[in-house]
Amino acid sequence: MKPNIRYFLVGGAVRDRLLGLPVKDRDWVVTGATPGDMLDMGFMPVGKDFPVFLHPETREEYALARTERKTAPGYHGFSFHAAPDVTLEQDLLRRDLSINALAEDEDGQVIDVSGGLQDLEQRRLRHASPAFAEDPVRILRLARFAARFAPLGFQVTKETLALMQTMVAAGEVDALVPERVWQELVRALAEPAPRRFVEVLRECGALGVLFPELDALFGIPQVARYHPEIDTGLHTLMVLERAAALSTDPCIRFAALTHDLGKGTTPAAEWPRHHGHEERSIGLVEQLCQRYRVPNDFRELARLVARHHLHIHRTRELTPRTLLRVMEQCDAFRRPERFHDLLLACQADAQGRAGMEQSPYPQREWFTRLHQACLDVDVRPIVQAGFRGEQIRQQLHARRIQAIKALQRENPFPPAEH
Repeated sequence: MKPNIRYFLVGGAVRDRLLGLPVKDRDWVVTGATPGDMLDMGFMPVGKDFPVFLHPETREEYALARTERKTAPGYHGFSFHAAPDVTLEQDLLRRDLSINALAEDEDGQVIDVSGGLQDLEQRRLRHASPAFAEDPVRILRLARFAARFAPLGFQVTKETLALMQTMVAAGEVDALVPERVWQELVRALAEPAPRRFVEVLRECGALGVLFPELDALFGIPQVARYHPEIDTGLHTLMVLERAAALSTDPCIRFAALTHDLGKGTTPAAEWPRHHGHEERSIGLVEQLCQRYRVPNDFRELARLVARHHLHIHRTRELTPRTLLRVMEQCDAFRRPERFHDLLLACQADAQGRAGMEQSPYPQREWFTRLHQACLDVDVRPIVQAGFRGEQIRQQLHARRIQAIKALQRENPFPPAEH
């Protein structure tokens, strides 16, 4: 190995170690080396846009120190320069946040070129350098880090928020490709405090550009009797927060986030009521999902929650036929796991209201029991009785209604809040 070649642990591994968090991935920067040097040492090339290599034994990523220059709008508009004369400091200053621009040398000494150590201590999310403004993806990444580190007390600095607002005003966010927006959203939904992702995007103005359906909910009133928080946007954030408390599944959290989109299109003359918002929500969910090429499992659950959350809330008011129809429309008998996810999202909706975060939600348990009672109806006696084809379906339907009625007689349901 050439004597001037050096390896530095960088980024999240250094940050998380200093925060006392588990270190999941270890990334390295190499200075003083060429791609040929890396190949000679047995590293395997994997980078497409710039030289990145896998260590022959640990399989950890080693990237040559690089600089980059913005050549066009958006996050694709960059040219990269990686050479032995590029310094570690130059590489670090191209990173997004100061807390991610930390490195550690072979002796364990931390190298800090942008005040990241102080920002860790003071719990600040701050851009590492003015280069932050050249890449709009960094707005999404910062919002995601805000969702990750909110439980530790991290806040976005005023200076960085102002820079993000300038980027949005300059149209940089418009150039983001759908796949990258979805990638950052779904990763943010898996973080401990996903509502912070939405809040940060709204604070800098990016929410209205990327997710206008969500942005439109803020300032829209609801009936105070059911929603003491009144504002639909605030309610949506509270529902997302409750969904995060109830489940780590980003699919459920996405459904919670999008369940009320139709309220943003209610004519002002009809406020604070939102008659028919469920159907409007379905269309807006579909619109958002098409724009960002959202996977089908996310799309389908979000549509079901948008369509049926009020039915689930009003379980006590529904007839046995309607209860069964809801389960059939949700494909609950072929997709029981997804139906249970729907019930969980509905619980998040009911509890995502001011002062009601810990309120009981018997609807979830009741619908689970109704569902099981229907599943327990055995189709074999129907076939053995000689029924065929459509007759089997009709008999199964009728016996499931009877099972629902029997359960209702045995276990009266408590009054619903909706």
